[in-house]
Amino acid sequence: MEKKRNSPADIARLYCVTPPTEEQKKGLSDFLEKKYGARPEIKITEDKSLVSGFRLEYNGDVYDWSAKGNVQKISGQIGAAAADFTAAPAKQQAVSSAPVARLYCITPPTDTQRRGFADFLEKSYGVRPEIEIVIDRAIVGGFRLEFAGKVYDWSAQGRINKLKEDIKSAGGVTSLLRETVDGLKQAIGGWAMPLGARETGKVLSVGDGIVRVSGLDLVEYGEIVLFECGLKGMVQELAEGNVGVILFGDDREVEEGSSVYRTGKTAGVPAGDGMIGRVVNALGAPIDGGGEINAEAYMAIENPAPGIVDRQPVNTPLETGILAIDSMFPIGRGQRELIIGDRQTGKTTIATDTILNQKGKGVICIYVAIGQKASSVARLAQMLKKRGAMEYTIIVSSFASDSASLQYIAPYSGCAIAEYFMNKGRDVLIIYDDLSKHAVAYRALSLLLGRSPGREAYPGDVFYLHSRLLERAAHLSDERGGGSITALPIVETQAGDISAYIPTNIISITDGQIFLAGDLFFSGQRPAVNVGISVSRVGGDAQTKAMKSTAGPLRLDLAQYREMEVFMQFSSDLDDATKKLLFYGKSLMMLLRQPQASPMPMYQQVILLASALGHGISAVKPEDIPDFKGRLLEYFDQSQPDICEQVKKGAKLSDEFKKKIADAARVFAERYAATKYGA
Repeated sequence: MEKKRNSPADIARLYCVTPPTEEQKKGLSDFLEKKYGARPEIKITEDKSLVSGFRLEYNGDVYDWSAKGNVQKISGQIGAAAADFTAAPAKQQAVSSAPVARLYCITPPTDTQRRGFADFLEKSYGVRPEIEIVIDRAIVGGFRLEFAGKVYDWSAQGRINKLKEDIKSAGGVTSLLRETVDGLKQAIGGWAMPLGARETGKVLSVGDGIVRVSGLDLVEYGEIVLFECGLKGMVQELAEGNVGVILFGDDREVEEGSSVYRTGKTAGVPAGDGMIGRVVNALGAPIDGGGEINAEAYMAIENPAPGIVDRQPVNTPLETGILAIDSMFPIGRGQRELIIGDRQTGKTTIATDTILNQKGKGVICIYVAIGQKASSVARLAQMLKKRGAMEYTIIVSSFASDSASLQYIAPYSGCAIAEYFMNKGRDVLIIYDDLSKHAVAYRALSLLLGRSPGREAYPGDVFYLHSRLLERAAHLSDERGGGSITALPIVETQAGDISAYIPTNIISITDGQIFLAGDLFFSGQRPAVNVGISVSRVGGDAQTKAMKSTAGPLRLDLAQYREMEVFMQFSSDLDDATKKLLFYGKSLMMLLRQPQASPMPMYQQVILLASALGHGISAVKPEDIPDFKGRLLEYFDQSQPDICEQVKKGAKLSDEFKKKIADAARVFAERYAATKYGA
């Protein structure tokens, strides 16, 4: 209470922000009558500096129940406490043995603030203890210091609690003040830092493409942050007191102590028709020198896969143009078919031939190059452009010279672009070349972030790394537009070992695999498809009826040939039936050979299979089959147009019609043999 001079005895002055109600005014008059035996007139004066509450002056006395007054009172108590400690050296000596002071806060103090706390404790206690930082989000803001059994609460939460206690201990009119404090406390407790330029962090350390940042307490996993130098990064680790950020660029441009800013956005890439025919990096920026791309949308690279209700069965073929695949391991639109094999066995060739075969079929192709040489990507882009395939193709490339961070997000970026077209009702083919390098890049990031290694040093979530990517391939329902994403991931094996960690993971995720064998490749059987291990779990549902009705016996005939071929190694005396079977099987193997970048239309594949499986080409020696195939197809186009037109319709072929094809092929084969081998 303060003494105030020259206050009229018959008038009481009430300072406030909001005028009191009649009930509150009556309560104030009752208080003055009880205290002074008089019931003076109350004159109300507006004073916004009080923040809230009331300040009452009467008869030279002041009763301050305002928020401003209570804060001043708390500050005075803290100053008095500090003075008491200074004046009590005996107490200082008693607690000098306490070695640690605890500082509770949301954001760790700066070095200057830390020295200030240490100076305060040294002045108060005569010792300079170590200060232990404890992160406590409950204090809202500010600091709470504990040492030697004493608590110095400079937090926003502590000041509000103190203010509430002081008001509760006061007599008289306190109901409105309690409501005011309760409302203020609730507002502070529910207050969140507005996202803006002031929400910044500091770089603690940087190296190997990984940046440790402090001060971004509200940042989210997967959020993009912006560094002071202009580079971007993505949050991949949420640790106590700091976050781990993978950097999309050269880490030499980032310095320790520099500022980092939140963006509030998750990682994403631009998408739109303007990207067709272009080569872009993992962030969607053009790298082909063709100028800027006019994006129509911004697609998040991480999206949940479509649910079961949003899908429909895979029932439309996506033709690769490769006879060995379309006949035995068909791929449907919306399917995930793994291409797996050793290095240099033709995996990329199968993928690029599939792209070439989509010309004129309304399919958008996206080729994602992960960890490849820039020269290889440039050569591929040139080949596709020369063949007219870049008119419907997008190349997303993360070179071997790029950081592991860019190689990690490249397939997700390509999938996000594919989802843009799928959501528009269009069909997309996406090729990931290859996911072995993708897993290696993720392993490097995980180890640098300090995550525990598991089998083959890969982190425990490496399965989820690829499952969440490949599950986004789908054939959407008609209600969702009917678009599709067909995924052809590529995985490299070591010495044909498909039981390694990454191959087994992706085999279990996909809907089938095409296994390319090194021994077949180097023996000249190209594409080197191992018929025994390869499989398509969609099967005949992804074939035209014409192909399905024709190619049925092919796998069984090839399996019999392989068994007989192994038996033949141990016997030199073969009967005529065995020799005929070996001749027929070898002819089929030669028929399946196909030059690079030479996809075949579906009707030509059906004619070749019907001719071979009907024994219509037995007059031709197996080594001459590659030359004979082209001449046979020319013969059908020119001399048997009715057969070609019937096959092009895609309807199921009857046994009589297949016999008709075989008979026509037999006539031409005998003519070819007579010309080539003589009478």
